[in-house]
Amino acid sequence: MRLLLPNPGLDLRIPHYEDLERMEKDETADRPKWGSKAEYILTCVGFCIGISNVWRFPYMCQSHGGGAFLIPYVILLVLEGMPLLLLEFAIGQRLRKGSVGVWRAINPYLTGVGIASMLVSLLIALYYTPIIAWIMFYFFNSFQTPLPWSQCPLNENRTGYVQECQDSSTVDYFFYRVTMNSSASIEEWGGIQWQIVVSLLTAWTVIAICCIRGIATSGKVVYVTSCLPYIVLTIILIRGLTLKGSENGLKFLFTPDVSELTKATTWLDAGAQVFYAFGIGWGSLISFSSYNPVHNSCVKDSLMLTVVTGLTSIYAAAVTYTIIGFRATKNYDTCISDNIRTLLNAFDLAEDSITESNYDIAFNYLNSSFPDTVLGLDIKVCEIQKFLSEGAEGPGLAFIVFTEAINNMPGSVIWAILFFVMLFCLGLSSLIGTIEGVVVPLKDLNVFPKKWPYEARTGVTCAAAYIIGLLFTQKSGMYWVTLFDSFAGSISLLTIGLVELLIIVYIYGIDRFNEDIKFLVGHKPSIFWQISWRLTSPLILLVILIFYLVTQAQERLTYLVWDPNSEAFPTLSRIPYPLWINAVVFLLAGLPGLVVPAYAFCRLIFRSCKKKMLSRK
Repeated sequence: MRLLLPNPGLDLRIPHYEDLERMEKDETADRPKWGSKAEYILTCVGFCIGISNVWRFPYMCQSHGGGAFLIPYVILLVLEGMPLLLLEFAIGQRLRKGSVGVWRAINPYLTGVGIASMLVSLLIALYYTPIIAWIMFYFFNSFQTPLPWSQCPLNENRTGYVQECQDSSTVDYFFYRVTMNSSASIEEWGGIQWQIVVSLLTAWTVIAICCIRGIATSGKVVYVTSCLPYIVLTIILIRGLTLKGSENGLKFLFTPDVSELTKATTWLDAGAQVFYAFGIGWGSLISFSSYNPVHNSCVKDSLMLTVVTGLTSIYAAAVTYTIIGFRATKNYDTCISDNIRTLLNAFDLAEDSITESNYDIAFNYLNSSFPDTVLGLDIKVCEIQKFLSEGAEGPGLAFIVFTEAINNMPGSVIWAILFFVMLFCLGLSSLIGTIEGVVVPLKDLNVFPKKWPYEARTGVTCAAAYIIGLLFTQKSGMYWVTLFDSFAGSISLLTIGLVELLIIVYIYGIDRFNEDIKFLVGHKPSIFWQISWRLTSPLILLVILIFYLVTQAQERLTYLVWDPNSEAFPTLSRIPYPLWINAVVFLLAGLPGLVVPAYAFCRLIFRSCKKKMLSRK
């Protein structure tokens, strides 16, 4: 006997199989359709493969023992991500609605699930687009020789270089001071940075144009935005493999530190990365699948997208680590050269008496023969593993590590243009899906007048998001992006994913869902899917959610700042967030999830009051 909660009126709220067959045959459905299967697949691939594949996934690999992170990532991709992916594909294709419409059709009290997905998509779009604006700013500055981040600017008197740049590096200075003009804390707003305002306006304008008519326009754009990054990644990989030290980066990536597999945080981060990789819980995948033919093979689509997403993540990480390996090797060689120079000067040795090949032997000899003298020298510890572990997190990987490597490549201007074109395409293809997850629910909630065309709804949504996004154009804007990136899509997505599974199994009915898939693709889902939906996927999500909450509760909220007055400068300083940030974190991480019970409770109160009023009459 299976547990199934009462859900009266379900058969009246969802279309029958005969109705779906008739609508498809007569082409009377009011929803738009994909121009081709290729448009649908490329849109899903572009949505799932975003900028995070270039910085978030490589950073996770770096933080959790290189190849060791790939093991839990692949496992959870199959056990957690793939079942949820098929669930969203199938329910959207079956009910022919967006995220709000799907859950409202199953039960009106569940409308909050769709609203929660919409809020997550909106929050992610708000901070994702400023990153696109930074990319565009770098892209427009790439048409210069030399590149503006390859040398320090002159000071006001033009008698030397800017001290802040000399104390740090050219790439750090260009990102933190020229581009962001960063303040020393999130509390120092610092006023609007007009170069970012203009870039942000340009970014939102491009997004609005691409999404202006929904899949009619975005379905064509993805032929470029989804395919071009693979071409550019391949070009960069070929170039990266020719660079000195690239093999060190690849070895670091694919050599697992098995001890990391015993740490809970490795599995937690892998589970969270799966949600970011697929875009599960954003509502966009449900909308995309609703535009498919009734009998589209959603099972094959979910399998294919899982393979493509997993392989692309690993492929992008390999490309990234050829660059990280090159940068680490260059820094290692510089470190050794500085030490050699120090030893030659201190002991008045001939210039060629110590080289990179005999450095270790020479250093050990001098250290054993003259220990007091060597101890007083500024000898740096030079370890290739240390330099490989110094890759930056998040935007720093793209705007600092990659640009530093590009500076040292012949034809740096061409490589810079190619790199930022790739990042722009990755970001744009993801935002196309994200905006779909906002505009469609707003329409289903009747936020816009019914007479408004899709173009007007998209334009107003993008304009409103641009105005809100001016928050990220302040001097403290980078810190706000980091805050949103850390909390806007964390707990909420895990909660939404778990709730979706519970709804399908215990409210919609897993037996009904199995019959739906049989109607859609011609056969019932296999035992793997049955076990995943009923047991493994919800259990994994629940464990990850609990451990995530426990881990976050024990940690003190801190963030990295660029502060030239800090003693640690040019290293970024880690400082605690102000207390009022806790309220912002609650809104970002908790509000979307709380909308689900809040909407159900408000609806219950409203209906109770309405019944009392009618009974009095």
